[in-house]
Amino acid sequence: MKRNLLAIVVLLGLVVWGSYDWMKEKTDSRIGNSQIQQTQEDISNLPIGIQKGNVAPDFELKNLAGESIKLSDLRGKKVIVNMWATWCPPCRAEMPDMQRIFEKYKDDGVAILGVNLTKSEQRPENVAAFLEEFGITFPVVLDTESEVAALYQIQPIPTSYLIDSRGVIQEKVIGSMDYAMMKDILSEME
Repeated sequence: MKRNLLAIVVLLGLVVWGSYDWMKEKTDSRIGNSQIQQTQEDISNLPIGIQKGNVAPDFELKNLAGESIKLSDLRGKKVIVNMWATWCPPCRAEMPDMQRIFEKYKDDGVAILGVNLTKSEQRPENVAAFLEEFGITFPVVLDTESEVAALYQIQPIPTSYLIDSRGVIQEKVIGSMDYAMMKDILSEME
């Protein structure tokens, strides 16, 4: 008897919750809520993870100047999160095109966040020299303890995650990207 009563209470709760959700959605669409609120609702049911269609796991790392940067601070922009190291030939090959994409599209809601896998560097001071050599002006953070590399399960580098303005992973690219490839993927994202 107690189990039946509990089941009925749970069922009624679900019906009330579903009705509330349905009424709220109808009211919101009539009122014309902002696109940002609708976007937040759109992703609230998505899992956080590293697969295409997941909300990208948030992280916070420091740049060379010691300032903290969080991935979630870039929400509202299309983001390329690029995991790299100075000793990696394919990483070196894609950096000029990354910089070109950043320069061309930074005012159009595109951000690039370089994540240097600092623990893999023989000499961490090489990072500053690398950025200067390639004229990198997009934000670069240092993964000194390989926390982000572990979170995103980075094996080969470079590895890039292309994340839409809602914070949802749209593409994972293992290996070097060129300008045309980045431009094509970004143009298909919201």
